[in-house]
Amino acid sequence: MISGRNGSRLRPRTQAREGSPALHRSRLGRLCLTLMLAGTTAGCSAIKAPVPTDPDALAEYKAANDPYEPLNRMTFRMTMKVDKYALKPVARAYVWSVPRAVRNSLGNMITTMNEPSVFFNDVGAGKPRRAGDSFARWCINMTVGIGGLIDVAKMAGFPHHDNDAGLTLANWGISSGPYLFLPMGPSSFRDGIGYGIDQGLSPWNYVPRGYGLISFNWAYNMFGVIQGRSEHLDDLDALERDALDPYATIRSAYQQQRKAQAEAIKNDHRATVPAWYQ
Repeated sequence: MISGRNGSRLRPRTQAREGSPALHRSRLGRLCLTLMLAGTTAGCSAIKAPVPTDPDALAEYKAANDPYEPLNRMTFRMTMKVDKYALKPVARAYVWSVPRAVRNSLGNMITTMNEPSVFFNDVGAGKPRRAGDSFARWCINMTVGIGGLIDVAKMAGFPHHDNDAGLTLANWGISSGPYLFLPMGPSSFRDGIGYGIDQGLSPWNYVPRGYGLISFNWAYNMFGVIQGRSEHLDDLDALERDALDPYATIRSAYQQQRKAQAEAIKNDHRATVPAWYQ
């Protein structure tokens, strides 16, 4: 007997008898729990690839850094379908209807509009010379370059260089994490977080309402996707035609490119400011 809080006696629970409602509820609960665990396991197996036990296969698994390959391949297939029936035809129409010189000028404008994000990431990476170059590019192209339509900064000795928050995080020793294929393309845990940071660094996302620039920002982003796709029409066509596994080819190319970009930033030890500062 156990005393309750009010001093009354509480009778200890007895074991459920065979055929009692308590036993039926217990069995039903265990059955539901088993089904839930089985469903969760099945769902995880559809998302995450099992770790191989064979040494060679394990080494290949680690080199690919793609534990979520089943989910990534599913996203890749859906993205390629959307590209085939929507984005690719629009990009082809854009190439057909717009002269190359105009497309190049519009591409220069998109690059210039992204220079503030590059500048902030150069500063965050602790690279003063690169930050100076990106700042010079922004000032020159937005004025003399007519809003970036003409890449005057490149002619003046300030060529464009890539940087983003994912590369900045890599510069500070943060690993990429597992590979991901997102609807916007190949990425990783680190680069996915970096993409969100870059959106916060873009000044175009802070334009007050009523100036018409919010609509311009949406149009700029959509046009940037079309412009970027138009620059790789032949490359992706060749990839789909020649590669035995386009998904694996894109994954490998992306990982090698990001590694090379991160190493280039890390190894840039120029501490001097550009000559025009002096």
